[in-house]
Parts: sequence; C-alpha cells; structure tokens
Amino acid sequence: MTKNKSIILAGNPNVGKSSLFNALTGMKQHTGNWIGKTTKIAKGGIKHKDSIIEIFDIPGTYSLYGQSEDEIVARDFICFKEADKIVVVCDAMALERNLNLFFQVLECRKDVILCINLIDEAEKNGLYIDKDRLEKILNIPVLLVSARKKYNLDNLKENMCLEEIKDRKYRLTYDKHIESKISNIGELIGDIDIKNLDKRWLAIKLLENDTKFIRDIEEYIGYNLLKNIKIRDIIENENLEEEIIKTRAKVCKDMASLVVKNREEKNYKKTLKIDKIITSKKYGIPIMIMLLFLVFWITIVFANYPSQILSNTFLYLENILRDMLLDFGVKESIVSLSIDGVYKVVTWVIAVMLPPMAIFFPLFSILEDLGYLPRLAFNMDRIFKKCNSCGKQALTMCMGFGCNACAISGSKIIGSDKERLLAIITNNFMPCNGRFPTLIAIISMFFIASLPALLGGILSAGILAFIIGFGIFMTFLVCFIFSKFIGKEEKSNFILELPPYRKPEIRKTIIRSIFDKTIYILGRAILVSIPAGIVIWTMANISINGVSILNHFVYILNPLGEFMGLDGVILLAFILGSPANEIVLPIIIMTYLGTNTLIEIDNLNELKALFIQNGWTLKTAICTLIFCVFHWPCSTTSLTIKKETNSLKWTFISIALPTFIGFCLCVFINLAF
Repeated sequence: MTKNKSIILAGNPNVGKSSLFNALTGMKQHTGNWIGKTTKIAKGGIKHKDSIIEIFDIPGTYSLYGQSEDEIVARDFICFKEADKIVVVCDAMALERNLNLFFQVLECRKDVILCINLIDEAEKNGLYIDKDRLEKILNIPVLLVSARKKYNLDNLKENMCLEEIKDRKYRLTYDKHIESKISNIGELIGDIDIKNLDKRWLAIKLLENDTKFIRDIEEYIGYNLLKNIKIRDIIENENLEEEIIKTRAKVCKDMASLVVKNREEKNYKKTLKIDKIITSKKYGIPIMIMLLFLVFWITIVFANYPSQILSNTFLYLENILRDMLLDFGVKESIVSLSIDGVYKVVTWVIAVMLPPMAIFFPLFSILEDLGYLPRLAFNMDRIFKKCNSCGKQALTMCMGFGCNACAISGSKIIGSDKERLLAIITNNFMPCNGRFPTLIAIISMFFIASLPALLGGILSAGILAFIIGFGIFMTFLVCFIFSKFIGKEEKSNFILELPPYRKPEIRKTIIRSIFDKTIYILGRAILVSIPAGIVIWTMANISINGVSILNHFVYILNPLGEFMGLDGVILLAFILGSPANEIVLPIIIMTYLGTNTLIEIDNLNELKALFIQNGWTLKTAICTLIFCVFHWPCSTTSLTIKKETNSLKWTFISIALPTFIGFCLCVFINLAF
C-alpha cells in the first residue's frame, strides 16, 4: 500500500538546503554560496519504496523569531504547516551556530531529523563529527550527508519514511524559575485546542513575549491566550527572551564541543588569512572595485563577437522570412509590421542582450559559488550603516546589474521594512544588463574611438566602472536622505555568515546561470519587446500632415531635450524604450535616419558620424550616459515595485526619483559647460 509523506527541509541560509532538495528530487532550483537564495517555497516529490514523499524547501532562517519576510515565511511553515517530519539541515563546518535553529525546531515539533550536510568539506578541513554520540544524546535520527556528492541520501529517504517518533527523551532545560513558569502556563492552557502545536513550546513563546508572533499563533489556533488573566499575570512585565536565548546558546556550545573534533586547523587558518585581506578596511573595497572592473571588461570585450554573429544571422533570416510571407500572399503592410516592427525589435534585443548576459551571469555566479558575495556585503555594510541602511542591500545592488526587477524581488532578504524600501527605490541607480549596450556604444564612440583595441577595452571598462561607482554614490546619498523621512527608526539584524571558500563547479555554473537567469530575463524582454515593436512601427509609419507621429513627438520634446543637453529624439527613445532599455539606441538611429524601421549600423565610426551630423557633442554624450543611468525604471521593474511595495505612492516615487536626479544632473552639466 502506497503511503504519502510530507517533509519540510529547514535550516540556516547557506547550509546546502537547496542543493539537498535538488539531489533528492532531481529538480534544478538555483543554489549559491551566499544568503538569501531561496525566497520562495520550492516543492518536489520523490518515490521511495512504497512511499511517495512530498518535500518542501523553505527559505533559510537563523531562528523562529522572524526578522525578514522570508524568515517569517519559514517560521510560519515550520510552526504551523502540518507535515510528517521536519529535516533540519546543518552545515558540518558550523554545527554550533546551526544547532540554535535545530533546538528551536525540536521544541516546536515532535518529528525532527537532524541532517548534517557538507560532511565531505568538514572531513577535508579535518573536522570529525561523532554522529553516534549525538544521536544517542538527542534520541532522534542524525544523518551525515553530502548533497553535492549524493552521499548517504538513501539513508535519509529511509528515515523520512519511518513512522513518527513517539518517545523523544531529549528536552532542553532552562533555569528553575523559567521551568516553573513554563509548567504553570502549560497547566493553564489545559484543554484549549492548540491544534498541532506543542504546549511546552507555546508556553516558552509566551514567556519570550514575542507579541507579533503571539498574535500569529492566536490567529492560527483561533483563540486569544492572553484573555486568560492568570496567564497574563505570569507573563506580565516578563521578557525572558534574552535568558532563554542564552540558555540555548550554551547548550549549542556544549553539544558541539562534545561531538565535534577538529583534527586539522590548516585549512581554517588559510581561510582566515584570505579573509583578513578580502574583508579588511584597507583592501576590501579596492578588491571589490577591481573584481567588478574585471567582470565588466571581460563582458565588454568578449560580447562583441557573438553579438555580431547573431546580428548577421538575424539579418539573413529576415530576408528569407520577408520573401516567405510575401510568397504566401500576406499584405505588404502586415509583412512590414511583422518584420520591420516586431521581428527587428525582438532580434535586436536578442542580439544585444544575449551575449553580454551569457558572459556576465556565469562570471557573477562563479563569484557566488566561490563565496565572495557575502564578503562584498560585509565590506559594504560599514558604509550602508552610515547611510542608515543595511549591508544586505549590496547583494540586491549586485542583482540589479543583471535585472532590476529580479533585484527588487530579492529585497525580501532585508529584514527591516524601512531598509527594504530604501533598497527598492534606489535599485534603479544600478544599470541593468539592458542599459549596458547603450552605455558601451556611447563610451566607445566618444571616449576611446582612436585607441588600440586592448587599451580601448580597458579604458571603456574603467569609464563604465566610474559611471557605476557614481550610481553607487547616489545610492548612499539617497539612502541617507530618505532614511530621515521614511517611517520610524528601524534596524534589521544583519546576521551574515562568511562561508568557506569553495571551488566553483564551472560547467554546472555556466549551464545554471544561462538557463536560470539569461534565458529567463531574455524571455521576459522579448515579451515586452513585441508590443514595443508594434508601437514604434506604427508611430514611424503613420503620418499627420506629411510628418510621422514619431517626428511630431520629437518636435514636442525638443525644447525639454535641449534644455537637458540632449534632444527630442533621445528623450523619445528613452520613453519608447520603457518596455526594454535595449531598444533605446536603435530608436535613436531610426529616427535620425528618418526610416520607418529599426536600423543597425555595425561600424561605430559611421554611427558617431551620424550622431555628430545630428548635433551631438561630447557634452551630449555625457548627458546621455547620465540619463541612461538615472531615468525611470523599465515597465517590468515598475510592475515589480508595485507588487513588492503594494503601494502606488512608493511606485511613483521609485519612478520619479531617478528621473528627477537625471534631469537635474543633465541640466547642471548643460548649463555649466
């Protein structure tokens, strides 16, 4: 007879939970060597012998107190979700710290399995864990596994299928006065229907006086425990949270010292030596700038060749498709709309976006897997604190280089609502992948045109890094100013572990980053490019009084554009490029040439000549670069902001703020020089 089992995978961030989930289910959830990778619940199923096991991979959390949004999701799932077992995943390299969550879960739930992952890394670093002794003390299944190497997973599945453990002997004991209060509250709870919650654990939560969580508990059980006057009398003026936390911490330390033996400290000391440099005040920031510069330089230099190949291929296919549609008797106007409108916009986006993303994302993923990103956040935290924000914002800023919409969704890793809002409204200051082609083309034309290829590539990456650095500076400035006006003074607990450096799995990293990031973002860009292509074609091909709608808008926008050191064409291109920033440059080219379709000019010298012919100067180029970084978010990002903030007010501010900054900077440069 087939039995259905439901299992929850819980654990601290960066313990290999998602890797374990993938290894068990065969699914391909994105994993990485830094915190905050799992912000949604993943669900998968496996069959083992006569059991069908449903597995939930929940966001990583350090405790059941719930600081950030994803930690609250994890807490509620652990405490309230009906499941046959909870597998608490710990990192063998950091067992003492990870046991803190384990003991909280053990108090809350009856059927717990302790799964110690990354045992291969522990052995490599000379750590030995006495699994038998730990199992005997806790009286629950303890398994040593390696998710990456799929070691001991069958044994884990076997334990998942075992019937529930009725007799759990181990119980974390507190001081006498706390135990007395726990006992008294337990008696007062009496026969109240608390569903599947543990009475002792419920008493502990009441003594911790976590009012927000107590409200959630009351909503879950449908009963206000604080209505009981005697319970209120016991916990009144009591907040034993600190004492309870200290007791747990001591138990974790004592337990780890009993079962973990350090046979070799050489690798650990090596990591400390590297971190002394990587995270130092003197070298941390320069190393970060150097690494980002290297990533940009590789992306700029090596993206040109595949981009050209794709462009030529699409041009060849364009003629074939055009002839094919005409041969089938399709009207010329429909063919022009389909090919000159939709096809050209979509293929331009692919040719321009795909190569840099296919290079940038794998490089960035290698930094993730290597374990560098937590160090980056650690280095940036000092500066963010001075700006009344949080170091985790550095992680969302890095995500913004790929896609601002993804970065804004990823802001869930920030615990404080205020700090999360600051991260959301400033993330657009980081130029996404779609803005890089415009930035790089303008830099190449007006700043490095006469330089040799190697020197030009280095200078181009340097200028791009400077522009991004200015965006980071504005992020700090805006965070500092806005923090004075947004909500109450509220700080999140920035708990950041520095994981051991790990050798990246290059092949898997490249495949994963291409499918999980590149294809996903490219697909979304294509979807918004289709209607954009229709709109652009319509405006270019429909005339009023012999002048296209496109040029009518250019005429209207010209005075404002010239006041900003731009022109009407550039402003209109940014407006029409709102669905996808990648099409800004081809719209400028198309409008200058007066054609009714997007035109690609391969030779940058020809493109520069076209721009100069239409009034561009070095000042125009600088103002366009600035406005490219500081203008409204793309439509996808704007919708994501609305979804994450659930506020039209903050969505409007997030759109208006970078635009206002860009406008002021452009006007200042235009009037000052």
